[in-house]
Amino acid sequence: MPIDKIFKDDASEEKGERARMASFIGAMAVADLVKSTLGPKGMDKILQSTGRGHSVTVTNDGATILKSLHIDNPAAKVLVGK
Repeated sequence: MPIDKIFKDDASEEKGERARMASFIGAMAVADLVKSTLGPKGMDKILQSTGRGHSVTVTNDGATILKSLHIDNPAAKVLVGK
């Protein structure tokens, strides 16, 4: 199979410093999202689905918040466990 057929048509490639920076930014975004829910003064988050049901959930559970995210960044996916 030719190498150009492995990736989707809209795939992009990052190397070196750009790849490291993208991974770092993704990891920081996940940490910033969850850190305000931690500790004795942890705040609740309001999660609104964009699907058919348009359900609304109020939670301060970090796992619930992370499960509801759509993540594209590879480093953030590792942190979330998807």
